[in-house]
Amino acid sequence: MLEFFEDIATELQMVEKELSVVVKTPNPLLTETSTHLLNAGGKRLRPALCLFGAKFYNFNPQRILPLATALELIHMATLVHDDVVDASLTRRGKPTVKAMWGNSISTHIGSYLFAKSLILIARYEYAPLISIVLASTSVNMGEGEIQQIAASFDVKQSFRDYLYRINRKTAMLIAASAQLGAVACGAPKSVYYPLYRYGHGVGMAFQITDDILDMVADQQELGKPIGSDLRQGIITLPVIYALDSARQKDRLRELVAKPEKDEDEMQEAISIITNSGAIERSFELVGKYINRAKQALKELPDIPTRLTLSLAADFVGARKY
Repeated sequence: MLEFFEDIATELQMVEKELSVVVKTPNPLLTETSTHLLNAGGKRLRPALCLFGAKFYNFNPQRILPLATALELIHMATLVHDDVVDASLTRRGKPTVKAMWGNSISTHIGSYLFAKSLILIARYEYAPLISIVLASTSVNMGEGEIQQIAASFDVKQSFRDYLYRINRKTAMLIAASAQLGAVACGAPKSVYYPLYRYGHGVGMAFQITDDILDMVADQQELGKPIGSDLRQGIITLPVIYALDSARQKDRLRELVAKPEKDEDEMQEAISIITNSGAIERSFELVGKYINRAKQALKELPDIPTRLTLSLAADFVGARKY
């Protein structure tokens, strides 16, 4: 997404520098593990959306910097915890903290990063909406993750169950990121409400696309094994659609519900899903959320940032990694 971030490249470098400062501590193990996670890279989508949102009203990089940094720390914390829950050994093509230091260290690193984000958010006493939104979002993210774990291998999950889960797990933090940069700069509701709706549409599209790529992406490009969700019993949108319409849906139901699958069974399940039209149907829903996001942008001032956000929304639905 680097080409879309060109207008905020300087500010994103400031965020990167601030992240490097935050993860350095007197404790060598804390610094080493946190730096490893930071150096693994990432799209930096959440701080970027925060900065773009701020562009619509009295843009002040210094006012935004702690918030943009905190948003990425929250995201990093959830990734570390996810890797423990999912037993993931690679992310973005590199070993996870869990793979290198184990579950105990990973769990505490995630909690540490989240606590660091709270310190940064505390600077916004003049804008209580920021802490309120992020506290509510963090609670909902936890609920989404717990729901996902509780529903593992449950083939009775509905379309509505799925949307409820990914809204909490992913979309709400992305929506908050787009909204709160403007809030930090003192923007009125007429600016930060449309930004929230934009971020929500992008967030929903982002997660659905992630779930599609887990089935069809190039493994090397994706940076993690294909079919990870299926192996863990996570029922994603392509699976839900295929369970509804595939010719071999009874066989698919049997495979999806099976806790231990060998490689042949994994390939069989993916083949049934991809041949059912479920991938195409899932991309159709991605397109609908992208269109919702772009509709919300029309309520904002017509500045160059609006076009950038529109193009970025299109990229989210078309990405390959």
